[in-house]
Amino acid sequence: MVVVNYASAKLLQRNLVVVAREARTIDPGATVIVVDNWSTADERRAAEDVARANEWVLIAPESNTGFGGGVNIGVERALADGATDVLVINPDAHIDRESLRRLQSATAASRKTLASPMISDSDGRTWFAGIDLLLDDGTMRARRKRVTGDPQPFEPWLSGACLWITREVWELAGGFDDDYFLYWEDVDFSRKVVSAGGSLALVEDASAVHDEGGTQRADPQVSRAKSETYYYYNIRNRMLFAVRHLDDAGVRRWRRSIPRTAREVILRGGRRQLIQSAAPIRAYLRGVREARRIARTQGTDRKGRKWS
Repeated sequence: MVVVNYASAKLLQRNLVVVAREARTIDPGATVIVVDNWSTADERRAAEDVARANEWVLIAPESNTGFGGGVNIGVERALADGATDVLVINPDAHIDRESLRRLQSATAASRKTLASPMISDSDGRTWFAGIDLLLDDGTMRARRKRVTGDPQPFEPWLSGACLWITREVWELAGGFDDDYFLYWEDVDFSRKVVSAGGSLALVEDASAVHDEGGTQRADPQVSRAKSETYYYYNIRNRMLFAVRHLDDAGVRRWRRSIPRTAREVILRGGRRQLIQSAAPIRAYLRGVREARRIARTQGTDRKGRKWS
């Protein structure tokens, strides 16, 4: 089991202790690897204390390697230690033993399958039940909104909040792309798995809970607001995915819709935040600027000329 931690030692104690106990009912020798991305000295000591008390392996990078970078460090260590299957799970998530067994079963017959459970929040609301990436413009759509006969091309992807990864899948796809740093790396990884001949499985009878603290904030408008980091990387990384995976026409299409899709990202946090803080606008401007830079410097036309 691999957990990428960032300033969340209390969540490790609250969630990971339980998940580790559940995992060891399936595999008594299951190893827990915590990759503690650097935040502060106090948080590092707290993570070390929790890991030591529970006999977990703690890997302590001297910097913040991002989510994808942390997953790469942890999974590579797990495979080097002989693991054949790795559960990657967020420190703010938990899953029960029966759901773990179902994820294991979903990959037993086809070892080139990447699996994920259904995910709800702590109030029981659906947090992830399959999402499609729409290839025309790079926006997202819930799987339940698919319409039979819709000609719009799309690709499904699985959330990195809870993934069951086999050794075969990891070797097939080559790990996470740590250039994303945070957000969209799971979209990219899902794409690489399928492109390399693997498959994705959303295991509908397996469930996990992703607790972002929603019950601790009574005001639903406030609770919708996201971090500046969330906004920036979701705007930026959409174009990074485009130049990694789309043809020139696709990149140009996504580039033209940067302002519109960036606004949609910001509005995930509601409108009230826009009068309460400058952070969303700041993230919008930074994200749009960086997305355009990525398209300009990494994209080319069919004659190999850089776009301006």
